[in-house]
Amino acid sequence: MQHKLSGKRALITGSGRGIGRAIAIELAKNGADIIVHYLGNVKSAEQVKKQIEALGGSCSIIQADLCKPETLEGFIRKIGDVDILVLNASVQYRNQWENISLEEFYDQINCNLLASMLLIQQAVPYMRKKHWGRIITIGSVQEAKPHPDMLVYSASKAAQTNMVKSLAVQLAKDGITVNNVAPGAINTDRNKDVLEDKEYYKKVTDSIPAGFIGEPADCAGIVSLLCSEEGRYITGQSIYVDGGKCL
Repeated sequence: MQHKLSGKRALITGSGRGIGRAIAIELAKNGADIIVHYLGNVKSAEQVKKQIEALGGSCSIIQADLCKPETLEGFIRKIGDVDILVLNASVQYRNQWENISLEEFYDQINCNLLASMLLIQQAVPYMRKKHWGRIITIGSVQEAKPHPDMLVYSASKAAQTNMVKSLAVQLAKDGITVNNVAPGAINTDRNKDVLEDKEYYKKVTDSIPAGFIGEPADCAGIVSLLCSEEGRYITGQSIYVDGGKCL
């Protein structure tokens, strides 16, 4: 194992699967102690934990519904202070804008934006004391090219990135960097059903200059860089990992 992040504790929300899982494993490979957050699939979270422990890393798991702000009261105090906060969990509904319900709106805004702010508020005091911290939000290519059937999702991700830019300026003096990583079309279980449609798959790949769908691991490397000392001079940025789709 590499040890660039030895002695650092990292919380990755939504890390029982997909991009979050890949990030958790990558940070563990670099020596960080990992906290895997999940919503409902405890078996998947436990599999990530076992995989990290098999690599010689340290990992714990915690459950919380980020759509419900009240569940986040004292969340960081419960798990212990963290040096690295990766805000990956999100909710995504596909619906025409005329048919969006209040429940769909609030679930996406609460999880994709409000939960990020609440967790940052709780994590920053410890980071300030240490004069070291890394906060990374996971956005979306939809910040640049919103999907017509995901109005609230794309809006929530754009709002989260604007929050990143504001906080990066305010926290830089405290040794805390704040950045956004925006994936494009990634081969995750969330996208599995739609990408199995050959016509839709071709439409998506045709819109990507690189010509192929990315894998979760493609997003993990840049997150690892931003968490490391090599990334200490990068803050307030939104970095697209999308094969050029945002262009």
